[in-house]
Amino acid sequence: MAERSTAAVDVADNSGDDPLTAKADTVATDGVAEAQDTAEQGAPEADSGDDGKKSEAKPTVETPELHSGHKLARRYRLEECVTRLDGFSSWRAVDEKLRRAVGVHLLPADHPRARTVLAAARSAALLGDPRFVQVLDAVEENDLVYVVHEWLPDSTELTALLAAGPMEPHDAYQLVSQVSQAMAAAHREGLAHLRLTPSAVLRSSTGQYRIRGLAVNAALRGISAERPQRTDTEAIGALLYAALTQRWPYDSDAYGLTGLPKDVGLIAPDQVRAGVHRGLSEIAMRALANDGATASRQEPPCTTPVELAKAVAAMPRIRPPEPEFPTPSEYQRTTYQQGTYGRQQARPAVTQPVPAPPAPLASRTGKALKWAVSALLIAALGLGSWQVADKLLDRNKKQETPRTTQPETTDNKQPAGSGKPVAIVDAHDFDPLGDGSENASQIKSAYDGNPSTSWPTSNYRGYAKFGNLKEGVGIVLDLGRVQQVGKVEIAFHGTTSVQLRTAPEDASSMPGAPGDYTTQASETGSRVALSPGKPVKTRYVLVWLTELPSADSGYRGQISDITITS
Repeated sequence: MAERSTAAVDVADNSGDDPLTAKADTVATDGVAEAQDTAEQGAPEADSGDDGKKSEAKPTVETPELHSGHKLARRYRLEECVTRLDGFSSWRAVDEKLRRAVGVHLLPADHPRARTVLAAARSAALLGDPRFVQVLDAVEENDLVYVVHEWLPDSTELTALLAAGPMEPHDAYQLVSQVSQAMAAAHREGLAHLRLTPSAVLRSSTGQYRIRGLAVNAALRGISAERPQRTDTEAIGALLYAALTQRWPYDSDAYGLTGLPKDVGLIAPDQVRAGVHRGLSEIAMRALANDGATASRQEPPCTTPVELAKAVAAMPRIRPPEPEFPTPSEYQRTTYQQGTYGRQQARPAVTQPVPAPPAPLASRTGKALKWAVSALLIAALGLGSWQVADKLLDRNKKQETPRTTQPETTDNKQPAGSGKPVAIVDAHDFDPLGDGSENASQIKSAYDGNPSTSWPTSNYRGYAKFGNLKEGVGIVLDLGRVQQVGKVEIAFHGTTSVQLRTAPEDASSMPGAPGDYTTQASETGSRVALSPGKPVKTRYVLVWLTELPSADSGYRGQISDITITS
């Protein structure tokens, strides 16, 4: 597929100036930080290695004057303006329909880049790759164009991570591996980034990296490039260089990082800072070779994200550091750990005389005594066993007529499953290990009784287990009240691995974590019947998908029907 010239850029990052996100909170949200009126004045581009990159002249259109509390489409309530420049503004907002935070970019419909922004947003939304911050909506309405995207309050900008110091080799390896693979997937679909700066990369609480601003932010800023793959590859190399050295690989300061000394050129990371991993240093230089640097050991430069991802994959895997356990302090040591009792203070060791043990019964009299005691014990055991056996035989003789045992019927015992249908009152998508949402608008198609409709998961790239991003996703079925569940039948499109989990019987609301549910059964197939070891009572049933079938150049699960019987 031909490459598109539009790419994403962090709208708060102003051509090399320190982004305000590095000066304020370290928590990443929508990818933009509050910019001041002077943000567009002054500093030249920090990324001097951009090849053929150009930016349009600044438009004269004024930024729409909106206020907190304004609603878009009677759904998105604006909360806080975080950026206002170049004729557009960016906001933190609330999706009142789904009750979640979102980010919104706004610009007038007559803005010279309004059509480009809409086209870029819709192209990015079609990618559907969970490694990128997702575009949720792109609308032209009432003389306004707005783009709605995810808001990730539990993620941290790479800018903030680098401010704390250089990364460990394993963390830097994960950064370059995940980002290069994600950008390779984007370029296969014709989407580029062009401004892949530290503020455009987020790390979630689970250690997964996500890239924001694909296509949309570049369109907002009017940025394009003749060779986007080369530019993005060099940008990834700059991120890796900064992660290894806490220095920006050019002669100007940027993103809260100090640049290299002037007139020395680009030197390898392991020459800037001691202890840098040699293999990662070479990877950074091969990616930055686009700017004229010479790759270490004369290895060929990487000019596309695909080449860079292959070079990283060919490296020996870097393992995480072993956890270090602190040595217990003096007050933490117990006398039991020290092997003494009532220790007062350290004293020189004094060898105490050890009393000689008493002589064993080695004489003839001692041996005879031992044999006599052993014989008495054996006789006592034999007599006791004979008496017990005799009593049991007498008891069996007296019971000439066997008793008829009636089954106990108590209220505490669970009745056997009746096989009656159990109605599903409501259902919710369940994605606590990801972004919290998994095609919630189509959830009813999973249990509407119509096999031609289905609820799909997102499309995951690379691996059947959700691209190795998380353990699973699923659907929580609300039965309306506590009921007996004997069997759950599920029909899939394609062979899928699934687990049946149930909430505790006394759960008054839907639990929010997979570990809050008890696993009752698991199966793999296109049509499965999951039955607990014994009928259980619950209100909330979790259908938890753990491995997906291949579909749409990736992996996607689809549930077409679910039925529950007691």
